[in-house]
Amino acid sequence: MTYLAFLVELLFVAVGVFFILALRGLSSASTSHRGNMYGAAGMLIVISFPLLSCIFWSGSQAPGFHYLLTLLAISAGGGIGYRIAKCTAMTDLPQLIAAFHSLVGLAAVCIAVSVYLAPNLHKISVGNDGLIPFANAIEMSVGATIGALTFTGSVVAFGKLHGLIRRALIFRGQHKINLLLGIVILLLIGLFSSYQSACVFTILLILACLIGYLLIMPIGGADMPVIVSMLNSYSGWTAAGIGFTLNNTLLIIVGALVGTSGAILSSIMCRGMNRSLFNVIIGGVGTSSGAQQSDTSQRRDVKVCSAEDAAYIIQNAGSVIIVPGYGMAVSQAQHIIREMADALKKRDITVKYAIHPVAGRMPGHMNVLLAEANIPYEEVYELDDINHEFSNTDVALVIGANDITNPAAKTDKTSPIYGMPVLDVEKAKTVLFIKRSLGAGYAGIDNPLFCYGNTMLVLGDAKKVSESILKEMQSDH
Repeated sequence: MTYLAFLVELLFVAVGVFFILALRGLSSASTSHRGNMYGAAGMLIVISFPLLSCIFWSGSQAPGFHYLLTLLAISAGGGIGYRIAKCTAMTDLPQLIAAFHSLVGLAAVCIAVSVYLAPNLHKISVGNDGLIPFANAIEMSVGATIGALTFTGSVVAFGKLHGLIRRALIFRGQHKINLLLGIVILLLIGLFSSYQSACVFTILLILACLIGYLLIMPIGGADMPVIVSMLNSYSGWTAAGIGFTLNNTLLIIVGALVGTSGAILSSIMCRGMNRSLFNVIIGGVGTSSGAQQSDTSQRRDVKVCSAEDAAYIIQNAGSVIIVPGYGMAVSQAQHIIREMADALKKRDITVKYAIHPVAGRMPGHMNVLLAEANIPYEEVYELDDINHEFSNTDVALVIGANDITNPAAKTDKTSPIYGMPVLDVEKAKTVLFIKRSLGAGYAGIDNPLFCYGNTMLVLGDAKKVSESILKEMQSDH
């Protein structure tokens, strides 16, 4: 091994270490900033490598415009990424992640096509028969297949999360068709790897795109956090597969890290819903990406109160548990909620926050929003750590959450979310909901908790209602 080759491998290992440290840091809100810095350092090495290769490895034979094009590509990509990061609202982050996953899948497909058309440019030796070695062909076709599936699946996920796709595609014999397509794809991978026909490769990519569409279209709204995590895992395995094709240690390491972490996160999310990943894929909860109007809106036993009433109830409590949901994210009410909590703590009222594993539209969505508002990490609790405290709590303040507080998950065996662990907010002395309307949640099902005797609702935008409650609290102080 030459000195330069050794240096390259050493850089690859360093990047892998940085990304491992990034994942470790991002596992906790208190260390997430440090984790981001580690990830940024690793990416800095990654994007610097093409420039270094142009300078040191290509030598004088490399035309100057190769260096210029590489620099322009890095600048354009970095500029677009910076602009997107600055302009994207927190409520749009889940669909942004889905969009990025689609680009990873598309990139893998493009690389696979490039390898197939010009293997010598990628330093892949071609046999006397003009064919790519069988092992490389297998790696390339598998990577391209997962990439194509990830691309179309992520595009559909983006459409569902952004409200562009409001209906699930469900038809008779759907699972059998998906199974048949999966078998055909496996056969085509073997056929292409053996004979490397352009026609077979094209059909393989088309069917992979089709099955990605068919797999995600039936998934209901309540299962989208798991799907986002699953697609994240797919994008990692796609990168790893292409890494084996190109004999690129860096792609293999990073792809394996992303694929494994995404799979573990999907497993954690499924445990949080008390369902298997297979069950999520074949029977998603909810048939709509948006909230549907509920029959609850017609019931007369729902107690609706004013912001003044809500302020009085909260101020006279000894303890309050705040349950944030997607409604808080949409209205960007987290900063007002923090001010409200600060005002309560000045009155010696205990304030805690309860986070459900699938609250929001992606894993950790609510944690990020609360951290953005500088809410102390020690006041934020996960479901398993706080559920037992609701029975001793005076007020459970639910802000825009619905499905994660639905007691039907524990009592109604006919409910689509039956068996899913939920926050036991109904055990609090008073349950105070802040909701825009009495419509159903993301899963498209009613929440009977609205009609409980200890439940009161303040209807309206979460931020405006919270501001009104805070104003009432300050006027009474």
